[in-house]
Amino acid sequence: MRVVIADDHSVVRVGLRILINASRQCVIVGEADSADSLMKLLSSTPCDLLITDFSMPGGKQADGLKMLSVIQRKYPGLPIILVTMFTSVATARAALDKGVMAIVAKTASATELPLAINKVKNGHRYLSGSLRTLLVNTRHQLHESPLSAKEHEVVRMLASGMTVSQIASHFKRSVSTISKQKSMAMHRLGISTNVDLFTYARDSGMSY
Repeated sequence: MRVVIADDHSVVRVGLRILINASRQCVIVGEADSADSLMKLLSSTPCDLLITDFSMPGGKQADGLKMLSVIQRKYPGLPIILVTMFTSVATARAALDKGVMAIVAKTASATELPLAINKVKNGHRYLSGSLRTLLVNTRHQLHESPLSAKEHEVVRMLASGMTVSQIASHFKRSVSTISKQKSMAMHRLGISTNVDLFTYARDSGMSY
């Protein structure tokens, strides 16, 4: 398999190169150190597998989900393995929705990447053990929402496209109060970005 690897840290790329070469399943045909350089590389270098970090700083595609969306649109048949540090279940689910075939934690053992490559090569998905555990735990938590009724309503309305100011006006509360409820909801859910919050809302059936 022809592989392209991408990570903004040269040390990580060296480690990926060693693991990939040791697996004897792939040939590395290109390396990128940013999302923009990855896009240029993919446009000029045919490959059978992309192994990339989720979010690389700078450029038009700095947001990981946006980068994956562009790749999915331009190269719909390209299998992707993420090697990343994120531990957000919501982000992981969103990445899988974008066509990602495997997610390997950077903290995982050296055996996981070759295993992921082999799984993807045979058309199967793969998740690091730590992420699988998080997914199972969160699946149980979704049936027992950790949010209060007010927090739930704020998250639902945010997911529907309303701003904090609009929600405050709707409930005749202060913007500060709504902002605090949003922050508390994110804290309870263990997420830190609006993207993760909207993904949680969608997965929980709050938005349609």
